[in-house]
Amino acid sequence: MKTKMSPKQYEKYIKDKMPKPNVFANSVKAFIVGGIICDIGQLIANTLKAQGLNMELVAAGTAIILVFLGAFLTGLGIYDRLGKFAGAGSIVPITGFSNSIVSPAMEFKREGYVFGVGARMFTIAGPVLVFGVSASVLVGIIHLLFK
Repeated sequence: MKTKMSPKQYEKYIKDKMPKPNVFANSVKAFIVGGIICDIGQLIANTLKAQGLNMELVAAGTAIILVFLGAFLTGLGIYDRLGKFAGAGSIVPITGFSNSIVSPAMEFKREGYVFGVGARMFTIAGPVLVFGVSASVLVGIIHLLFK
């Protein structure tokens, strides 16, 4: 026999049944994993600088290597497990951006390279790219006008 609940009763029922997140523990995990990713980035930058590259090439090389590592670890299934553990600590660095492009591409690979990988690759990262390009154009126009 079903009993009818009011919307407030249902909301209270759902709230009681939902697991309570441990905000402090999640924050510590995110901080540690994000810090480790940043440490790896700094290690890469220091290594490239020690090779005699100028700062512009060091920055570009570091970004390229971190994006590659994020994509590679996503392909191996490691980055997804890291994301479940660390949350925002793995999403915020540039490796998380790489993961957000590679994950949908891998998921829709079976639909083919054009309609699967090509069409779905930017489902998550697409809005970020559109906003970034739009914001950079707007800032460029403002800079040009008020130079």
